[in-house]
Amino acid sequence: MIVRDKPGAWQLLFAVRGSVLPRIAPQLLFIVACATAVVAVDKLLLPLTHSDATPFAVIGVALSLFLGFRNNAAYDRWWEARKLWGGLLADIRSFAREAEVFIADKPMRQALLRQLLAFIHLHRANLRRLPTDALAHAHAEAAAPAAGLTNAPHPPCASLNLLNTTLADAHRAGRIDSVGALAISERLAALTLQQAGCERIANTPLPYVYSLLVFRTIYIYCLLLPLALIDQSGWMTPLFVGIVAYTFFGLAEVTEELAHPFGQTVNALPLDAICRAAEISLAPHLDQPAPPALLPAGFTLN
Repeated sequence: MIVRDKPGAWQLLFAVRGSVLPRIAPQLLFIVACATAVVAVDKLLLPLTHSDATPFAVIGVALSLFLGFRNNAAYDRWWEARKLWGGLLADIRSFAREAEVFIADKPMRQALLRQLLAFIHLHRANLRRLPTDALAHAHAEAAAPAAGLTNAPHPPCASLNLLNTTLADAHRAGRIDSVGALAISERLAALTLQQAGCERIANTPLPYVYSLLVFRTIYIYCLLLPLALIDQSGWMTPLFVGIVAYTFFGLAEVTEELAHPFGQTVNALPLDAICRAAEISLAPHLDQPAPPALLPAGFTLN
């Protein structure tokens, strides 16, 4: 996620980090080259059929509205994902405090918290489609070296199942009473709901027909636009077509990034930083020094 102050005029013109320009540069170059070729043919070889600007104004408004609707849908996914991870962090902190109240056995309490840290890191790796993640593996080994959590079909669920088994064994052994077991079980249920919500977003992308329609329409619009601008703009037509293409392709690309909030793009959620916040919160309960918070590197917080 990009973290920086309000950009100044110089940064607005030349900032590359966080911009979609590098990713849409091939499309822009293609559109500008085609517009240049149209102008060159019209001016130097044979006059082409020119068009009135009215149809393009109508299509442009419709395309803008559709892009706005798609952008809102993508941002809703991004914001819901952020709220779910905020809920996960709150539930982790509450779990640690409830464990302090209901579980007198300190080694067992700390074992549960280590399993909780393993869950959050395995959940992060699972959402980011990382089959091997060193940090998640390290936490899984610290929590239960014999359980083989990272090799399970679904590592986050395996870690929650292990946590639930540990809690159930403690309750049956009389090391935690029924009230405490119920409170912590409800906290596990809340964690599971947040986890399922994240997986729903990760596994249900925006309908492909939206992307197909948007990009196809943008290409058609930008390729035909020179015919409407050439009378008034002449050799400046490629510049104006490039600006329009940058706007439409840029907004479409931003939407693609926001629609995948758990990815590793610069505009995705900072899952590493949120997991580090969980480690900092649980460190006092584990009698460990709190690790430093993750800071943006190059204006990017991972």
